[in-house]
Amino acid sequence: MTRPARRTALLGALAAATALLPAAPVRAAEAPPRLRFAHCPASVPRPAAPERVECGRLSVPLDRQDPSGPHIEVAVSRVRASGTPAERRGILLVNPGGPGGSGLPYAVTKRAKLPERVRRAYDVIGFDPRGVGRSTPVTCGPMGGLFDSPGSDPVPAGPPAERAYLRSLRSMADDCARHAGRLLPHLSTEQTAYDMDAIRAALGEPRASFLGVSYGSYLGAAYTALFPHRVGRMVLDSVVGPGNWYDFDVLQSRALLRQRDTFFAWAAGRHGLGGTPAEVRASYLRVRAGLAARPVAGFGPAEFDRAVYRALGRTERWTPLADGLRGYLTGGGVETLRPAGAFDSPESRNYEAANRIVKCADGPPPGRGDVVTDLRRTRRLDPRPVLTGMEASVCAFWHHRPAHRTPLGSPQAPPVLLVASAHDPVTPVEGARSLQRLLPGSRLVVLDDDHSHGVFASRGSACVDHAVAAYLVDGAVPTAEVRCPGPGLPKPE
Repeated sequence: MTRPARRTALLGALAAATALLPAAPVRAAEAPPRLRFAHCPASVPRPAAPERVECGRLSVPLDRQDPSGPHIEVAVSRVRASGTPAERRGILLVNPGGPGGSGLPYAVTKRAKLPERVRRAYDVIGFDPRGVGRSTPVTCGPMGGLFDSPGSDPVPAGPPAERAYLRSLRSMADDCARHAGRLLPHLSTEQTAYDMDAIRAALGEPRASFLGVSYGSYLGAAYTALFPHRVGRMVLDSVVGPGNWYDFDVLQSRALLRQRDTFFAWAAGRHGLGGTPAEVRASYLRVRAGLAARPVAGFGPAEFDRAVYRALGRTERWTPLADGLRGYLTGGGVETLRPAGAFDSPESRNYEAANRIVKCADGPPPGRGDVVTDLRRTRRLDPRPVLTGMEASVCAFWHHRPAHRTPLGSPQAPPVLLVASAHDPVTPVEGARSLQRLLPGSRLVVLDDDHSHGVFASRGSACVDHAVAAYLVDGAVPTAEVRCPGPGLPKPE
C-alpha cells in the first residue's frame, strides 16, 4: 500500500473480483450442525451477575472446498442480550484483532464496555478463530529464533546483517511448515469467514451482525464478500486496508515513525529525557544502543522494540514508556519497560504463529528483493525504525502459495459503519478510506485529534459511541462522514 500505482491497480482488481463473487451456496438438504453451550474454561472471565457466559464447540471442515474431509473444532462463547425480546436485534459476533487474537473471552471483556443499548439488543458471540487459542491451536516451534532471549537486533544495518535477517525469515518459514503441518494452507481469513457463517447457522440466525477491531475489520470485510446477504449490521473499527498484508506492514512501519516523532515532541520538557524533541530522541537512542550492547536480564534491542511498538499504539502507554526510558538512563533497570506477560508463553507463541500463517495464507507473498529494498527505504527515513510489525516479510519464504487472494467487500452488502482514529499508527486512517470504496453505501466515523488504536467503546468518545450504538440498535446510517472531537495527547502528570 506504500506504492500508489500498485495500490490503485490492486483496489481495481479487488473490486472487480468481489463484484463477480456470489454469496456462498446453502445446501438446503443439510441441516447445520448444532452448537451446544456449557461451562467456559477458566481463561474466560465471568460477567457481573445476573448475566452469564457460556461456551461451546463447533465442528467445521478444515477445508471448505472439501466438506466431507477432515474437520477441526472452533470454540465459541456467548453472553445473551439483557433486554426484552422486543429489544433484541440478534447476534453480534466480535473479534479483537490480530491475526492471532483470542476472541473467546472477548464476548465478556468487550461487551462490558459496550453502550447499554447494545448490550440489551444483542447476544454477544465470541470465538477463537481457527488456529488460535482453543480452536485447534497452531504452533511454529522456535520460529527461526523469534523467542530467543535476548533476540537479535531486528533492524539489519548493512549487507551482512541483511543476509542474516533473510536467513532468519527462511528459518521461520521452515519452522512453520514443519510444525503447522496440514493446517498451513487452511488458516486464511477466508476460511475463518466461513467459520463465522457456520456459527451463525448453528445458532439458527438468518443474519450475523459483527464488530471487528483491527484485523477484525479485515475478517468482517471477508465475510461481506462471501455472504453479503447474510450481513446484519457491521462495525469495522480501526480498519486494515484492502491491500496485501506485506504492503500494510510497510505502511504501518512508516506511520510508526511519525507516531514516535509525536511521542518525542510530547515528552520534551518532561520525564527528564530532554527539553527538545531532538534531545528526547537522543535519550531514546542511548537506551536502545545500551541494550543492544549489553542486554539486561534477557531484555535487548528486539525486546525494546516490541515494548516501544506496543506503547506507541495507545497514548495512555506513553507515560510508562517515558518513565521506563528515564529509569534505564538513571539506574540501568528495565522493569518499567518490560511487558508483564512473557513473550515466550504458550499464548504468545500461538499468537505469533497464527499471525504469520494467516497473513501468508491470505494472498501472494512479497518478492525477496522487495523485503530488502523496503528495509533500506525505511532506514533512509530513519536509521532506527520500529520493524516489529513487519510479520508478512516471512511470506517471501513461505512453503505454501495461496491459489487466490482473500476477497474483501461487496457492493451487495448492506451499509457498513467504519470507525477510525485520525492518527492511529497501527491501522492508519487511509485503510478505512480504501476499504470504504469496496463497500458502497458504507459510512466512516473519524475520531479527530486522537493518536490511538481502537476507538468504539474504547476511547471514551460519547460522539463515536452514540453514532455506532444508533447504527447497531436502530439501523441509523449516517448521511455523511461523521467527525468527532478527540481527546488530544495525554496531559502532563
